[in-house]
Amino acid sequence: MKVKIHIPNAITLLNLLSGCFSIVSAFEGDLIGAAYFIFLAAILDFMDGTFARILNARTEIGKQLDSLADMVSFGLAPGFILFHLINNSLIIGGMQITDNFLPFIAFLIPVFSAVRLAKFNIDTEQENSFIGLPTPANAILIASFPLILFYENENSFITLNILQNLWVLISVSVLLSVLLIAKLPLMSLKFKTLKFSDNLSRYIFMILSIVLLIGLKFHAIPLVIFLYIAVSVGIRYKGNMENNRITRK
Repeated sequence: MKVKIHIPNAITLLNLLSGCFSIVSAFEGDLIGAAYFIFLAAILDFMDGTFARILNARTEIGKQLDSLADMVSFGLAPGFILFHLINNSLIIGGMQITDNFLPFIAFLIPVFSAVRLAKFNIDTEQENSFIGLPTPANAILIASFPLILFYENENSFITLNILQNLWVLISVSVLLSVLLIAKLPLMSLKFKTLKFSDNLSRYIFMILSIVLLIGLKFHAIPLVIFLYIAVSVGIRYKGNMENNRITRK
């Protein structure tokens, strides 16, 4: 019984360890490795919650450990990736990087991730849905950037005008920071039942995401995050319309 309780926490700590490895990889200039460790952390983050539900092993310390692990893996780690990408864009643009503060704008990500995680822990409205972009989704989006660069032709539009453009990267840092704490209702991907009718939106999202990932590989990740936001907003709009119709009756 005691061993069962600690299994989800052990997985959470592996998530934390993956985040640490991601940061070390980023320090060493290996952004590809840093990105893959974030993906591994995201898988482990999904697994710890799943095992906690299956084993009925939810604990208060597990909840706190989860937030602390997420802060490292989905707050600090993507912040370091963005820091290096902005720094590299300065070098490519021929700008002086000595004493340049612009790369440090990337650390808005861990700052706002901390606020997002703290709010999540005390907000009872986020038990079955999310308010603001979840930190794992945000981190996966940022982690896709170096992978897209690696697999993209160096003279392509995406490489030259988006992922190596200083002002685009800074704008992305600010926009994602705002989305983390925005009062934007987003669906949870947790399945309480496997009934198709109860999870129609989730199944549609997952099917479309798989199709995009198969067809576009890492290039699909930003589209999948956009799709996630769009589907969630659509669900919210539909719900408001139904509530208004019931109120009129």
